[in-house]
Amino acid sequence: MPGPAKSGLDMAATLRILPGFARARPTAVLWGSPASWSTSNVALVEHAWKMFEGAVGVVMPGPMLHRVLALDTETGQLKVRDRNFQLHHNLYLVGFGKAVLGMAAVTEELLSEHLVQGVISVPKGIQEAMEHTDMKEMLLKPNSCIQVFEGAKDNLPDGNAQQAALAIRDLAEKLTADDLLLVLISGGGSALLPAPIPPVTLEEKQLLTKMLAASGATIQELNTIRKALSQLKGGGLARAAYPAQVVSLILSDVVGDPVDIIASGPTVASNHTVQDCLHILSRYDLRGVLPRSIKTVLSRADSDPHGRSGCGHVLNVIIGSNSLALAEAQRRAEALGYQALVLSRVMQGEVRRVARFYRLLAQAVCVRLSSKVMRTNKEEDELQDLVEELQLSDLNLEEVLEAVEGAKGPVCFLAGGEPTVRLQGSGKGGRNQELALRVAVELSGSTISDWGALFLSGGTDGQDGPTEAAGAWVTPGLATEAAVEDLDIMASLANNDSNTFFRHLKGGVHLLCTGLTGTNVMDIHLLLLRPC
Repeated sequence: MPGPAKSGLDMAATLRILPGFARARPTAVLWGSPASWSTSNVALVEHAWKMFEGAVGVVMPGPMLHRVLALDTETGQLKVRDRNFQLHHNLYLVGFGKAVLGMAAVTEELLSEHLVQGVISVPKGIQEAMEHTDMKEMLLKPNSCIQVFEGAKDNLPDGNAQQAALAIRDLAEKLTADDLLLVLISGGGSALLPAPIPPVTLEEKQLLTKMLAASGATIQELNTIRKALSQLKGGGLARAAYPAQVVSLILSDVVGDPVDIIASGPTVASNHTVQDCLHILSRYDLRGVLPRSIKTVLSRADSDPHGRSGCGHVLNVIIGSNSLALAEAQRRAEALGYQALVLSRVMQGEVRRVARFYRLLAQAVCVRLSSKVMRTNKEEDELQDLVEELQLSDLNLEEVLEAVEGAKGPVCFLAGGEPTVRLQGSGKGGRNQELALRVAVELSGSTISDWGALFLSGGTDGQDGPTEAAGAWVTPGLATEAAVEDLDIMASLANNDSNTFFRHLKGGVHLLCTGLTGTNVMDIHLLLLRPC
């Protein structure tokens, strides 16, 4: 069983020394008045934070790269997993993504003797953020041969990112058969590598991406379209680097870790056709609003050699993923006394339905563990229907419920993935904050009053949408808290304004604020249940 909750002062000290999180919030903001929380709630929040911290910490660039790279300094042999490459001052490096600054710093430390030149594209402001924290290991050396471009503010392609993409293309095109190109890829890489095929402009491609995202398109669908309109995605970077050998080290931020989808697969030959693109555009009623330039590129895509050549000179390696993060969060939960189960590593679907899933799961577990409530099959049947609707292929619901049926202490459910939000309003928020708020609404109407419950949803990159929060945590009592402060939850949800809601509620107490973490493996969901 977890130990007794610490006082607010003790927990503040704990939070201030958490490694790797840039801006832990002060006690007055994170916890509110000591009288405002039950002992059970305080413990649940602290435990959830520790689990989330562990999930992020295990997928930081240093540990991941040291697991897959080894250099024999005497022979110059670079071992990548089970493959060897000969280095003799012939190593070039390019990278793009939210975790790439730290990945490049670690690579430079390991291989600088052979590194000739590098170009990386990273999020705007990340170097300054790392400089003002204790994350100096995420920064390049002062006289580094790696050129850094910052762009894609709020994860949207911009002119700076396009300049970086063209510099990366130019470096790749000058390589010879004697060279080795090391490609570092992480989540956010698509926005940081925009090089549209003429006559498509960056603005046109950006507008189409915005419209797809606002319509609820999945990351797989977004990247399918991006590849079709890009010089470098869909294997374009690998083709530019030929005949050099290419080693691509990938930190996955996509459900299922498909290398052709992560960052739109710049080192993987695309297997999508123009018909795939047209089906996606039709699904979201966007074919009729396409500019002429995009229609031109799509019309010649199947006959154009772009996207059709192989990538036999490329080694693609997944070095980290959501699965690794979930395993560490599970380990921490068990150390805190929870019976911890990973529900799914492929959590996706619209946030309304995902929120409903978590409500029904919490209720089903509490019913099975309670002697006061008669068990019925109706809600469990609905829960099973949601498992199928959300395509949670790795979740066996009956096994999960049977596993916790004899639990005597607290239970922790974990999941990872990337749900989607269908934008209807003009508010400020992100999918993690909106999901948390919707779960709070669901839990407020459930029959789990004899249980302490907490749900947390956070982005491992530390940034949820265009906000400074990574996500949020909620309890079943949040609706009551909101009513006391005259905050309208449903109006906030209708306007996709979850961040504004959480900032106003108790001064932001429910926001998960980590600062930029320097990594990215999608989202982590935690559902904690314990007897009151």
